[in-house]
Amino acid sequence: MEDRSVPAFPARLLCDFHVHTTWSDGRLPMRRVIDLFGESGHDVIAITDHITDTRGLLGRAARLLGRTVTPESAPEYFAEIAREAERAWRQYRMVVISGAEITHNAATRDRSCHILALGISEYLSADRSPLQILREIRRRGAVSVACHPHETREWFASTFYLWNRRRRLARYIDRWEVACRWDLFPAVSREKLPAVANGDFHREEHLHAWKTIVEAPRRADAVLATLKSRVPLAFTPLLPERGPAVAPEPLFA
Repeated sequence: MEDRSVPAFPARLLCDFHVHTTWSDGRLPMRRVIDLFGESGHDVIAITDHITDTRGLLGRAARLLGRTVTPESAPEYFAEIAREAERAWRQYRMVVISGAEITHNAATRDRSCHILALGISEYLSADRSPLQILREIRRRGAVSVACHPHETREWFASTFYLWNRRRRLARYIDRWEVACRWDLFPAVSREKLPAVANGDFHREEHLHAWKTIVEAPRRADAVLATLKSRVPLAFTPLLPERGPAVAPEPLFA
């Protein structure tokens, strides 16, 4: 039955598609994260805790430290997202998208690769090549986002694998982060790649970061379809106490 409480017409939605909780390396439990974003006026967020590889040293360490979703914990992880998504809609009229950050951290930046999978509801292994991961995301009908694909102020978040192979892989990637938390990536804009801006939220101070403005009906499927369409989007910093400085036109083509 159609939900008549959801407007069918597009709205300008304040979105953050890169959010972590205590299911991986975030500082806050999911319920608190939902309340923080809902109370701050976000319209759409995606929960994207890490799924790390099991072969590399850093991936194995993440498992030992409990900073990754595993095949064993994944069913409860996705179940909690579903429960919190229902509560977020009832309480805040905020849409919560289920996802994960498929994570391979290597010793060199050229071999490190982080990919957001937006719209998945089952475990997706990081123990395969980036191209295989991107193809699997597409096979599931989900959206892929290249995370912080260029130089960041935090050296451990500089992941160049996708960027250095963009000529070969770009057609498999739905969106590239042109802004991540407080970093901007002008190179992504100059390449005119389909872009998105996210907060890479791990703790409360990361709430005030770069965001994406999506014009779509307030539904997860509509927002994901807009991301897949690769239409230009607008981006804005969310500033403390002042709210979003929303631009009337896309800031990057």
